[in-house]
Amino acid sequence: MPRTSPRTVLPALATAVKRRPVLWAAVAVAAVVVLVLSLVLAGRARTGPEATAGRVLDGVAAAQETSKDRSGGYASLWLKGKDRTLFERGEEVPADGAEDVRSIECGAGWLAGARVEGRAYLRSSVSDTVSADAGSVRLPDCISAEARDALLTDLGNSRTFPAPDAAALAAPAKDPGYRPAYHLTPDQRWMNDPQRPFLKDGLWHYYYLYNADYPEGNGTEWFHATSTDLVHWKNEGVAIEKFRNGLGDIETGSAVVDTEGTAGFGKGAVIAVLTQQDAGVQRQSLFYSTDNGYSFKGYDGNPVMDNPGAEHWRDPRIVWDDANNRWLMLLAEGHKIGFYTSPDLKKWTYVSAFEQDGMGVLECPDFFQMDVDGDPAKRTWVLAAGANGAGEGRTTGLAYWTGSFDGEAFTPEGGHQWLDDGADFYAAVTWDDPRLTDGQRKASRHAIGWMNNWAYARDLPTDGWFGTASVVRDIRLESDGGQPALVSAPTPALQSLEGEASEVPAGSLGAGKALPLPESDAFKVDVELEKPANGAGEARVLLQNAGKTYATVGYDFRAGRAFVARDGDAVATADSKVDAAYSQVRTGAGGSAEAAPAAAAGSDTVRLTVYVDRSSVEVFADGGRQTLTSLVFPPAGAKEVRLAADGGDVTVRKGTVTPLASIR
Repeated sequence: MPRTSPRTVLPALATAVKRRPVLWAAVAVAAVVVLVLSLVLAGRARTGPEATAGRVLDGVAAAQETSKDRSGGYASLWLKGKDRTLFERGEEVPADGAEDVRSIECGAGWLAGARVEGRAYLRSSVSDTVSADAGSVRLPDCISAEARDALLTDLGNSRTFPAPDAAALAAPAKDPGYRPAYHLTPDQRWMNDPQRPFLKDGLWHYYYLYNADYPEGNGTEWFHATSTDLVHWKNEGVAIEKFRNGLGDIETGSAVVDTEGTAGFGKGAVIAVLTQQDAGVQRQSLFYSTDNGYSFKGYDGNPVMDNPGAEHWRDPRIVWDDANNRWLMLLAEGHKIGFYTSPDLKKWTYVSAFEQDGMGVLECPDFFQMDVDGDPAKRTWVLAAGANGAGEGRTTGLAYWTGSFDGEAFTPEGGHQWLDDGADFYAAVTWDDPRLTDGQRKASRHAIGWMNNWAYARDLPTDGWFGTASVVRDIRLESDGGQPALVSAPTPALQSLEGEASEVPAGSLGAGKALPLPESDAFKVDVELEKPANGAGEARVLLQNAGKTYATVGYDFRAGRAFVARDGDAVATADSKVDAAYSQVRTGAGGSAEAAPAAAAGSDTVRLTVYVDRSSVEVFADGGRQTLTSLVFPPAGAKEVRLAADGGDVTVRKGTVTPLASIR
């Protein structure tokens, strides 16, 4: 029911009283009484934080109507995310008393939330109800529950998860060796490149390259895994087999849901376009699935792209180009990325190339749009590729450029950057959630990588299985006033693995603190560190065996860098020599090569989060501006974990150690 304003009701009553004073006087009195009572009841209904939230969200509603009148559509808003589109298209929203305000739109409607005194209150375009009970607020048809939950996460009201089963947190019944607790691995044999996941009927479908004949035989195929939450994975079996059509093994490519049936295999068919290699010649072939991606058939016209005589011509990455209503392919061609277009995923036309020397052979390209600082007015393109950073004192990893795209050619704005500074994050893919609004999809997306390095991938001490996928992370594009850079955070659904946390006592590290070690050897260390007064010193998480450190994760306050050292682990100290790249200390770059250290220059604290599994560490520091992913293989024997300082007095403000459940 619309609210009544005394500014509109009272003048109308005054006019009526002049015309029929006796009759209308009684009506006017009754109306005033009703109005006063309604205002009193409204005041009772909205008190304290709810009243503040109601006032703010009323302002959002008014601004949305103004935006629709002026520009023909609703607009987004995020105070902490720096999105002021609603202010520009509609009007300023007074937000006094609110810690944050977020509004998303879907064309036909909007949903808004205000955080007041630690609680998030919602209101939508289809209801004027303001409530902290998210489930009681009606949503426009075009805004999903997942979009609502993502809005709540943006406001700091993360989804809560039930505690994992005690059995999943307990010590394994038999020695798992180095097999991870909460990372996806093949049940047996070999895994490498991930293939970008897609969502179909509420289920995520993910493929990775798999060699069932390793180490005796060669050739990869696509192995299928599914998940409802991007954390718990189920291996489903081989979906595209190698050596079946005379064109060789099955290598990296893209799987897309052909919503409109452009390829001719029906609406909603899953189409995979991928590289096949035979006798060293790389070609692109098409496979299609009509059972939601569980099995594929080869297209009779394969290959859909025959090799023009190039040595490197592989890893097609396919995206839908909305602006031009056609498919777009990126192809790794040595030191360049080729761009191709198609109306039907079968016939491809070359349109341009992006060239980059000095970074080795480029592989596994990616291409997507993101809003800088969550602002749709700053929408930009990101081109990424697997590259070799030896010229910069690093190993291989995912390099990326930000810039513009005119429908045919990509133009970078500034130099390349790296998504992860560790040694073992390669062939990464990114994707968004189609259940979210367009603005949400451009503000954040998921990423996953192959946790390995070709320099030593075949020399690691795993038994019967080879290769691991990283955890899924969420990435955003932030500027901080400079060149936009991708920042990372563990995807929130990882909280579903968390057991009961143990507090790390606040205070000076002094001689160090022993940390509790969960019996499953899978855990998260999360500490907030106070910057030393003299700006020097290091905080270190020491992974130890019998008092001897085999790996160190730390933060160097003087340099403003996180780092990982594993020169004492079972691989680095083995008699059989592994590539020297394995023992190099990996250091966070904190942004582009030209940028100054991020290092929380304007802050007196640094948050360091370390995900430890039985053979890996994944580090998130400085708000996700620095991430380092590295394999780590502990020596045999009892393990210990300590928090220590070096070169200065480092203080812990707060911290936790949280056990993480197994997904197997």
